[in-house]
Parts: sequence; C-alpha cells; structure tokens
Amino acid sequence: MRILELTNFSAGACGVWQRVFQESIELKKKGHEILILSSNSVKGTKETAKEHEVIQGLEIKRFPFKKIGGESFMHWLDKEAEKLAMEFKPDIIIAHAYRHLHTTKALKIKKELAKQGINCKIFLVTHAPFERERRLLQETVVLFYDNIIGRFSLKKFDKIIAITKWEIPYLKNLGLREENIIYIPNGIPNNFFVQKSVKEENKILYLGRISPIKNLQVLIKAISLISDKEALLELVGPAEEDYKEYLISLVEELNIKNRVIFSKPIYDLKEKIKKLDSCNIFILPSLSEGMPQSLIESMARRKIVIASNNKGNSGIIKDKVNGFLFEIKNEKQLAEVINYCMDNKNKKKLEKIKKQAKLSVLRFKLSKIVNDLERLF
Repeated sequence: MRILELTNFSAGACGVWQRVFQESIELKKKGHEILILSSNSVKGTKETAKEHEVIQGLEIKRFPFKKIGGESFMHWLDKEAEKLAMEFKPDIIIAHAYRHLHTTKALKIKKELAKQGINCKIFLVTHAPFERERRLLQETVVLFYDNIIGRFSLKKFDKIIAITKWEIPYLKNLGLREENIIYIPNGIPNNFFVQKSVKEENKILYLGRISPIKNLQVLIKAISLISDKEALLELVGPAEEDYKEYLISLVEELNIKNRVIFSKPIYDLKEKIKKLDSCNIFILPSLSEGMPQSLIESMARRKIVIASNNKGNSGIIKDKVNGFLFEIKNEKQLAEVINYCMDNKNKKKLEKIKKQAKLSVLRFKLSKIVNDLERLF
C-alpha cells in the first residue's frame, strides 16, 4: 500500500517522531511505500532540518512552519505540501497528534482525493495530549478546539488510534463511540531486547528533551539530598537553552557541579542503548507524559526505573512491582526512592523488579505493533 504519514516533527528528540519513524521503517520492510511530510522544525531546538531527506530508505519532505503558540502548535501543511500529498495518491493517511492543524487538513486531502476516485482510509494517532499543565489562554484554546472542532472532526476519521488506554474516556467524552477507537501503543525496536549489555556505572540517567515539562529541577534537587555522594547524574538530550541555563545555575547553587553532567542528544539506536545500559537507575520526573518512550526503552534494558506519578507513567509502572513512582514535584520523596534503590540490602528485591520491568514491556515490541496496524489497514 501507499502510506502517507503526517507529523509536526521529523527531526530531533520527539516521541511522536519516534513513533512515525520506527513504524514507517517496519512498514517499508513489509513492502509498503511510505512518504513522510512534516515541518522543518527540529523539536527541542531552534534549528531547522533539511527540506528533503532519505533516512534508511524513508523519504521525508519538510516544509517551513509558522509557530502559533505553545511548544509545538504550528502551521506547516501549506498548498505545496497538500499538492505533494495529492500526487502521492495514498491508500492510507496516518495523521499524528490530535489538536494540530495538519490533522484536520488531512481530512481535506482525503476529500479531494475522493473527488479523483481515490478512496483512501484515514487514521488519527492521538499521542495523548490530555492531562497537561497549561496557562489560562492555552486551556481556553484547548476547550474551544475540543468542543467546536474536535467533536466535529474526530468522527470523520476511519479510526482514532489511542496510544494509551487512559485517554480512551477522554475521547468518548468528545463524542466518539467505542467502535471508533482502537488502542495501538507506541512500540520499541527489537534491538532493545536483544542487544548485548555494557557494564553499568554508578550513574543515574535522564534521556530525553531538556524542557520545562520534564521538570528536571526536581531531579537535580533530589540528587543533592541522596546518601551516595559519589553517584553521578547525567542528563542527555536536546536542550531549550533558557531552561538549561536555569538548571545549570541550580546545580551551582546546590554545590553539586561535580555530580551533574549535561550530554548531547543521541540519535543512533545502538549508541542510545549503550547509554541506557551505562546507568543503574533511570529517572523520568515529568509533569505529564502521554506514553513515555524512554521509560519503556529503559525497562526493556532491565533498568531500575523511577518516574513521577502522572497518568502516562503510572499507565506503565506498577509501583514496587516493575519500577517506582513518586509524587510530582516531590524531591524529598524522590531522594528517598533513590536511596532505597542504591541500598545493597535491597538488591534481591530490586533484581525481581528489574526482571519484571522487562517482562512488562514485551507487549510493546515493534513487530507486534506493526502487525496490529496492518490488521487495521
């Protein structure tokens, strides 16, 4: 089949992009023809990506964007992009990220194709944009979109693909029936389950965007409180410069400069796995998450994972069974959990938790996810 993927980002550290990229690679291996259209914005930076690129055989076309508000709300699917989508004559359109302008424009493309006798199927992957902390103006825009545009447009997609089970009640509240929704989570490549492990260091790791929504200040404060003063915290990922400067000043203020390092983002899969292997504890302290990719990747590598108790994280972690949860913004509780995980007296219990972590994410193997997609198509 000819499959058109529409996404805000096709470069940078972005969970949405990882979903698009990984599923597209697997679909291409199965003989489908894939075209990816996106903005030329590199998420988490002020950079722009190449207009045209082929990565592992995947063709990506990017377009200039106009930022409208928030972290990723933008206009990019212009007339040129629409024309390219029409010329591709897709059998399937997959639009990513509910509440973004390109998803409603995707419905227009389907309508125009129908006039040419091309009856493609169109799917919307939500990416769980619910349960977020927003300013008053942003919340007003969200309410407007949901009640004026969302209720009308969601029903026009052949199916809505929810990446988490917890967001399904939200979709029902927007007028969708159960049969309109299908649950297909994000997947992780088989490499995470089979690549040979490297030796662990006495290190705590965060890997992802260095952005305010990730609430990394609570992690840095917790590091200043833990018992093991030799443990290193490494923060890996693309950074919003103002936020990174704030974090650096916090590190200096807490007098832990020798215990916290900032590292560049890693995009190579094998190197990313090695970086995850190098830590003994992985921590995700976010204010909110949809379906946290880095969390399930770490669990696949049998890491001790600690995460803030938001809906995205708690949908994956069962406290003290396959990982640990702490209350959002509570650095003292986080420090207590880290101390517990670093105490040799708890080693046997922790080994069971690490084993359970890997077992609990086998359901996210990319091969299974892509098979589910093919059945849907």
